[in-house]
Amino acid sequence: MHTASVFIELGSVILMLGLLGRIAGRYGFSPIPLYLLGGLAFGKGGLLPLSASEEFVATGAEIGVVLLLLMLGLEYTAADLMTNLKAQYPAGAVDFLLNAVPGAAAALLLGWGPVAAVVLAGVTWISSSGVIAKVLGDLGRLGNRETPVILSILVLEDLAMAVYLPILTALLAGAGLLAGSLTLAIALATAGAVLFVALRYGRVISKFVSHDDPEKLLLVVLGLTLLVAGLAQQLQVSAAVGAFLVGIALSGEAAEGAHTLLSPLRDLFAAVFFVFFGLSTDPTSIPPVLLPALLLALVTALTKVATGYWAARRAGIADRGRWRAGGALVSRGEFSIVIAGLAVTAGIEPELGPFATAYVLILVVTGPLAARSTQPAVERLGALRGRGRGRGRWAPAVRDAPAAERLPGTGPEDAIAPGGVAPDGLAHDAYDGPAHGELAHGGPAQEQPANGLPR
Repeated sequence: MHTASVFIELGSVILMLGLLGRIAGRYGFSPIPLYLLGGLAFGKGGLLPLSASEEFVATGAEIGVVLLLLMLGLEYTAADLMTNLKAQYPAGAVDFLLNAVPGAAAALLLGWGPVAAVVLAGVTWISSSGVIAKVLGDLGRLGNRETPVILSILVLEDLAMAVYLPILTALLAGAGLLAGSLTLAIALATAGAVLFVALRYGRVISKFVSHDDPEKLLLVVLGLTLLVAGLAQQLQVSAAVGAFLVGIALSGEAAEGAHTLLSPLRDLFAAVFFVFFGLSTDPTSIPPVLLPALLLALVTALTKVATGYWAARRAGIADRGRWRAGGALVSRGEFSIVIAGLAVTAGIEPELGPFATAYVLILVVTGPLAARSTQPAVERLGALRGRGRGRGRWAPAVRDAPAAERLPGTGPEDAIAPGGVAPDGLAHDAYDGPAHGELAHGGPAQEQPANGLPR
């Protein structure tokens, strides 16, 4: 009877996930908020609480976190990470200061203590690379000049997870200063060793793992990932970081084949993870923290916009591209929930789980809207101010240039003459308009390949 109950409950949950995913796909938004709401419905205090399958769902959720980080690592090579780290580390530092500090300050103001402050700093700091990549594709912006800036910030955030998660794991385990420092040293040494090996022997590793038979490739990659994740967990480094490093170490055909084979598994277990997080949250505990979560979401949405604007300005992008970069970074999602999930499992603060759920629900829904509307809203505001002063700040709208004369997803406001160079000497592929952020309506841009995610 117990086995039958487990099958019935699991079948109901997975069927619900499929239907919710269809609804999200039908209306063009991320399914993450629906998965969280589904978890709330099946959790304690929900409409149909689960009992028989809770242990299996918990294990599936842990596998979901491991696969999320593995697939994230597969998106990058070690060379990609080193290049981004060297070129964009100032943007990464600004991103940390503007977005992690408000979360830490909010936790301290709420009286949750320093450990909860470190947790909430991570929740507000990390943008959702999955949601953002999908939104950029949906809006046709993968070829825009500001997109490499956005992706560089996401890469730096992902790389920072390799340092942040071990620190967080040590703090949640109650480790002292010495033990925490040792954990961090192990994590840094491990990450450095993996990056060195991946840079030096990446082809050899990938050749060893790669196989023409999809079944054998799947078993080797999945087995290796779970093994390394388990060893990392034993060393208090975090299973997620171990999986991320495995993904970085693979490249070429092995990485592409593993990505294709593991994507359905990742989607299934990641959905189970979001449901499990919802299961761990009592719906009645959300209303008391809804207002502070809303205020923090507003503040950190503005700080993300400021981060993207600053980074794009530093790269020589014109005003419109800067605002688009800022709006695109607003979404929080899977990794904010991963971080909060670690704290909920450790039981450090009862209100942290409901708070993180409300916070992510707000920003995973409003993030795509911000990506679409930030730049037009700023233009309209500028136009209204210009009318009030008797002069317009923004140039009037012009007809779109032919598709062949502009990058995918850009309008004539982003076009510059072929061979154009910014006044600061930047080549036109890193430049989105004339000096001082004014808009250009001149010649067409040269054709360039789309700057999508690596590999």
